[in-house]
Amino acid sequence: MTTTSVPAEGAARKVTVLGLGDMGSAIARTFVEHGFRTTVWNRTASKSAPLVEAGATAAATAAEAVAASPLVVICLLDGTAVDEVLASVDTAVAGKVLVNVTSGSPAQARAYERWVGERGAQYIDGKVMGDPPDVGKPHVVFPFSGSRAAYEAHEPTLRVLGGVAYHGDDAGAAAVEFMAQVAMGFELLIGFLHTLKLVQAEGVDVTEFTDRLAASVAAYPPLLTSMAEAVKSGEYRPDLGSLDVQAALMDDLISHRESVGVESVRMREVKTLMTHRIAEGHGDQGFSSLFELLGK
Repeated sequence: MTTTSVPAEGAARKVTVLGLGDMGSAIARTFVEHGFRTTVWNRTASKSAPLVEAGATAAATAAEAVAASPLVVICLLDGTAVDEVLASVDTAVAGKVLVNVTSGSPAQARAYERWVGERGAQYIDGKVMGDPPDVGKPHVVFPFSGSRAAYEAHEPTLRVLGGVAYHGDDAGAAAVEFMAQVAMGFELLIGFLHTLKLVQAEGVDVTEFTDRLAASVAAYPPLLTSMAEAVKSGEYRPDLGSLDVQAALMDDLISHRESVGVESVRMREVKTLMTHRIAEGHGDQGFSSLFELLGK
C-alpha cells in the first residue's frame, strides 16, 4: 500500500502535463504563469514550442516527463490515448501522483486507479467543466475523486486551475458528477431548441420569448430540489399536479407540435411514461414518479 505525504516545497512546485491539446496547453500555461516548474510532453512535439517559450520544459518522451515531477496531470483526447500513454510510461509512475482530467466513464476511472496502484503510484480522477480560455478562473470547476491523501497533499497546486471540488475516495465519482452535469445541460438545451422551433413556427420572436422563459426558469431550483427529495424518499406528491391531469395536457402539446411540423418524439416519450404510470395505479402522483420507469 502506498502513502502520500505533503511534498517538500521544491517538489511541490514541480508538475508535469501530458497532452497539449487546447485544454492541456491551457492547464500547462496556467501552471507556468503561477511559477511552477512545468514539464510538458505531447506526441506531436511541435505543440510544446509555445509553452517552452513561456517557461516550460519539454520532455522527449512521456516517461521522461513523468520522471520530472511528483505530480503528473494527464489531459488527452480520450481513453484510448490515455491507455497508450500509460502503457508507454508503465513502471515510471512508481511513487508519483497521477491526475487524469481526460473525459471518460466512472468505470474507466476505477480501472485506471487499479492500474496505477499496481505500479506503486496514486490516482486522482478529474474532469474539466469549462473551456480552455477560462482555465485558472474560479468559475471553471474541476471535480476530483480518488486518493484522499494524494488530493489533500496536492490540492493547493490543483487550485490554481480554477474551482475544485473533491467527491470522495471512489475514483469514479468525479466522472459521475461530470457526466450527470453535462447530460443535464444537453437535455435542457435540446429541449430549449425544440421550444424555439415551436414558437418560431408560430411567428413568435425567439429572443423576446427567451427573455420571458428565463424568468420562468429562474423558479425551477426549488422544484428540482423537491423532485430529488421525492426520488430519494420514494414518496411522490403531485408536484406539477397529478399525472391524471398532466397526461391530458400532453395530448395538446403533442398535437400542437405536429400541427406546425415540429418534432414531437420527446413529448410522446413523456406521454407514454405517464400512461404506464397511471395504468399501474399511480395517477394521483406527480411528474417525479416517472423516475420509477426509467430503468432498462
